[in-house]
Amino acid sequence: MGRAATAVVRAAGCVLWRRAPGGVELALVHRPKYDDWSLPKGKLKRGEDPLLGAIREVLEETGMHCVVGARLPTSRYFAAGRPKEVRYWSAEMTGGFFEPNREVDQLLWLPPGEARARLTNERDRPLVDALCAALGFCP
Repeated sequence: MGRAATAVVRAAGCVLWRRAPGGVELALVHRPKYDDWSLPKGKLKRGEDPLLGAIREVLEETGMHCVVGARLPTSRYFAAGRPKEVRYWSAEMTGGFFEPNREVDQLLWLPPGEARARLTNERDRPLVDALCAALGFCP
């Protein structure tokens, strides 16, 4: 098998959150290409630092600026037959404005329990729990 066939796809993202009455809300994005609800994330550019890539992806997909917090678990899975590794961080939203685009057509802010239930992929749900633990509470 050639190197390209086994190369790990590197990606990064954030569990983006904001303060809300009674707690926090998490940002979920809807990707029309996959018709799924996900956390903001994307492939890293060649040589890109994962943390900087995560911040870039949050801005591109949500229009939100953020302050990065705790490192969260890395998600590893296969996508299109290739191994994929997505590094995640906690990130508090500090401002911005969402505009639908080709990659993301909707942005929802939901309390952690609702966000966890809305996420399409089971592998994303533990990241909500990890964020809750990092912030010092769990729903």
